[in-house]
Amino acid sequence: MTWPEELAERYRREGYWRGLTLGEAFRDWARARPAATALVAGARRWTYAELDHAADRMAAGLAARGIEPGDRIVVHLPNTAEFVLVLLGAVRLGALPILALPAHRSAEIVHLCRHGEAAAYVAPASFGGFDYLALADQVRSEVRQVLVAGPTEDLPSWAVDLAEVDAEPRDLPRPDPGAPALLLLSGGTTGLPKLIPRTHDDYLYNARVSAQLTGLGPHSVYLASLPVAHNFPLASPGALGTWSEGGTVVLARSPGPPETFPLIEREGVTHTALVPALALLWMEAAAYTRRDLSSLTLLQVGGSRIKDEDARRVTPALGCALQQAFGMAEGLICFTRLDDPEHIVHTTQGSPVCPDDEIRVVSPDGADVPDGEVGELLVRGPYTIRGYYRAAEHNATAFTTDGFYRTGDLVSRTPSGQLVVQGRVKDTIIRAGENVSAEEVEAGLCAHPAVREAAVVSLTDPAMGELVCAAVVFGGPPVELSELRDFLRHRGLAEFKLPERLAVLGELPLTAIGKYDKKRLQARIGQD
Repeated sequence: MTWPEELAERYRREGYWRGLTLGEAFRDWARARPAATALVAGARRWTYAELDHAADRMAAGLAARGIEPGDRIVVHLPNTAEFVLVLLGAVRLGALPILALPAHRSAEIVHLCRHGEAAAYVAPASFGGFDYLALADQVRSEVRQVLVAGPTEDLPSWAVDLAEVDAEPRDLPRPDPGAPALLLLSGGTTGLPKLIPRTHDDYLYNARVSAQLTGLGPHSVYLASLPVAHNFPLASPGALGTWSEGGTVVLARSPGPPETFPLIEREGVTHTALVPALALLWMEAAAYTRRDLSSLTLLQVGGSRIKDEDARRVTPALGCALQQAFGMAEGLICFTRLDDPEHIVHTTQGSPVCPDDEIRVVSPDGADVPDGEVGELLVRGPYTIRGYYRAAEHNATAFTTDGFYRTGDLVSRTPSGQLVVQGRVKDTIIRAGENVSAEEVEAGLCAHPAVREAAVVSLTDPAMGELVCAAVVFGGPPVELSELRDFLRHRGLAEFKLPERLAVLGELPLTAIGKYDKKRLQARIGQD
C-alpha cells in the first residue's frame, strides 16, 4: 500500500521527501565531512570517506554473489561494524535488509526468511554465548546463501565468510527513493513479527527530523547501546540521524554500564537512548562508578513508558537532560522538546515530530474523544506506513479506509498536544522495551504435553517494566517453570519471551463471551 498521490505530492512540496536514496544521502554526508570519524566499533574506527568506500565495496560484493535489487536479506547481526557495512551496502545496491534482532531465534528467523522470501541470511558465527552457526544450519534451506561474520576457524561448506563479500566498486542501478529501502519488524503483537516497509524518502525524513529535535550536530557522539536493528537507535535519531548531522556513532555490544560507561568516558559520548529498565540500571550504577560521564548531555528514554518519579531522577542521577520518546517502527515519533518545562518532560511522552502527523484518539466505536480522555491512537503522515509487507488480510483491519494506522496504543492527549501513554489495546507485554506477543507464548506453552490451557499476562516490575507470567492449567501432574522455559527455548522462542513467573491454576477465568479474562487473571495472580 502506498500514499495517495495528492498526499505524496504534498509531502514532496513540504520538503519531507527529497527524492534521495539512503545510499545517496550517506555519500552526501561523506562528501561534507570526509575526514571526520563516522563510526567507532570496538577498536576499529572509520572516517566518513572510509565508511562510504566500504559501503560501495559491500554493495559490489553482494551483487557479485548474485544479490539483486529488490532481493531481501535477513540481517541478524549485533552492534558490530559488519551490521553497518551490510546495511549501507544493501541499500546502496537496492536490496532490502530485513533487520532481525540478535535475541531472535529459529522461530522468528525461519518465519522472516520464508515470509520475506529472503535471498540471503547474514549472522555472526557466535555472539553472547549463542551458536548462530547452528541456527544458520536450520535456515540455510530457506535462502540461496548464508553469510557469516567471523571469526570462525571451521566455516561449513554451505556458508560464506562475510569478509569475502568484497569487490571493486562499480556502477549499480539507482533505487527508487519512493520504494522500500529496508524492512523493520513489528513487535509481533499477533504472533510472529510482521514486516514494515520503510522507503528511502520516509526513513531519511524520520532520521533527519529526529536529529534536529535532539540537538545533534557535527560534534555530537551518539552511543548505540540498544540493538541498532531497532528503529529507536537506528533512526530516531540513532545512527542515521547522527550521520545526517555529521556526528560520530559509537556501537556498544551490550547496554549495561560495564560496557557503556567506559565508552562514554573514552569517546566523549553526548547522546544515547535507553528503555526504562536500563535507565534505572544506569542511574543506580552512576552513583558508584568512577567513570567520567560528564560528556553526556541527553538521554532519550522510550520503548515503554517510564514512571513519572523515575523520569524526575534522570537528570540528578546522570547529570544530563531527559527526552522522553514514544513511537513505533511503523512510523509515528513523539518527543518531548529540549525546551519543554520539566513537568511536561517528566509526565508526558511528547508530541509528534512533524506538522503533518495527523493524530486521532478514538473510543472503541471510532469516535474522537476529548483531550484528557483515554482512547486508541490512530495516525497517518509522511513517515507512517500505509500497509505491512505482504499482509493484505491484516492490513484490512490494521488501517482505516482513509489510511490511518491503528496503533493499538491507548493514550490521552493534553490540551497543549502532548501524548500520555496509558496502556495497550493489543495483547502485548513490553519487557525491558522488547515486545512479547502473549499469543505466541501461549501457543508454545499449549504445545507442551502436560499443559491443558495457558494464558500469558504481564506483571508490573520496577526493573523490567513488565514481566511475562504464564497462568497454566495442567492436564496431569504439573511441571516446573524451568521445564516450560526449556521447552519454549527448544521451540526457538527468543530468551526475552520466556515466562519468568508461573501461576498454576485449576481453571482460567473467562469473560462473558468465553475469552480469557486477563484483567481478572492479573488481579488474582497479583494477590498471590
